[in-house]
Amino acid sequence: MTWFEPEGASWTYVDRKLIPARLISFAIPAGLALAATVALAVALGGAVWIVPAVVLVVVVWAAWVIVRQVGAHAWAERDDDLLVKRGRMFRRVTVVPYGRMQFVEVEAGPIARSFGLARVQLHTAAPGTDASISGVPTDEAARLRDRLTARGEATLAGL
Repeated sequence: MTWFEPEGASWTYVDRKLIPARLISFAIPAGLALAATVALAVALGGAVWIVPAVVLVVVVWAAWVIVRQVGAHAWAERDDDLLVKRGRMFRRVTVVPYGRMQFVEVEAGPIARSFGLARVQLHTAAPGTDASISGVPTDEAARLRDRLTARGEATLAGL
């Protein structure tokens, strides 16, 4: 057992369709930045072409990071709590006890909806233990919301 792989955790990874959804969201501002720097380089000429080249390298690197981040995002439902993990270089595991959950939201923007994905947001009594799971298929997000709510209510009833 390690800090980032707790015992008894059976991880469910987010849907891989989150990769193109995030890349599309990223491509809009990245494309505008690249177009602006290319226009600047065309207008000024000379060594200014280094700026769009740097922007292109940053865009490619950021796209690679997005792909890696999505592959590291998962959740696990245990008897007493929900685990949410994310990150490759800077790893983070959040443990949310069912008894601390106040409410669970499911939300989806237009790009996520077009890919059939949603985000499950858990709100707790302590802001530091709030957690979210992006890239959950919409049907599973509704079932997860209902399961987490039922477990939270059952835990509170046992107090």
